[in-house]
Amino acid sequence: RHVFVLAIVGGCVWAGLWQLSRLHWQNRFDRTVAARLGAGVLPFDLVAPNGSTADPDAFTYRHVTATGTYDPGHELIWVARTRSELNGNDVLTPLLLPDGRALLVDRGWVPFEDQTPPVAVAIPPAGTVTVTGVLFPSEVPAPGKPGASAPAFTKIDLARIGRRLSLPLAPVYLLLRSEAPAQPGRLPQPEPLPDVTVSPPHLSYTIQWFVFATIGVLGYPIVLRREALRHRASPP
Repeated sequence: RHVFVLAIVGGCVWAGLWQLSRLHWQNRFDRTVAARLGAGVLPFDLVAPNGSTADPDAFTYRHVTATGTYDPGHELIWVARTRSELNGNDVLTPLLLPDGRALLVDRGWVPFEDQTPPVAVAIPPAGTVTVTGVLFPSEVPAPGKPGASAPAFTKIDLARIGRRLSLPLAPVYLLLRSEAPAQPGRLPQPEPLPDVTVSPPHLSYTIQWFVFATIGVLGYPIVLRREALRHRASPP
């Protein structure tokens, strides 16, 4: 029984330390994102140079601008996106850059019935376009869940999308904030910038696990003492 209690206390301490490490990581991540978003708009080819071998995470959560030509022939649909409780999808259109790469642009939301690319109600501006937006990392599907069939996707998995399109995609995608010339129609509607700093309450979990460990450390000797007193008081 002693070994079992020690294992429980040790597990609580380990869980508390793990939550504490997650709290420190989240705080560093939040500071990094805030600093990048507050750094102003930079040229995409300066933030993510062609041929760079840097970790794509170094490019994310930055305001950038890029100039190129939309390729609606390789447009994709990001399915199951809600807006004001309405079902819909996001339109993903590659922007062909002068350096030969393609930057996947999340141009915004369209109603659910508009799900066959190229989406007729959301034709992008023709010719040379300058886009401004925020870079986001590629998403990884859950194991065993490859997502919807192309040209529809449930995750922006850039490696999979790049193979599907046979295009040299940049390792990040852009959430569109504005473009010039502007979108000719009402759709797609730009997505709001998500709050990526929202996280589980790691501090509360840390305190909770350490409280459990303290209860075990202080409470178990009390239980043993009471059992010993009962044993002494009982008749032989």
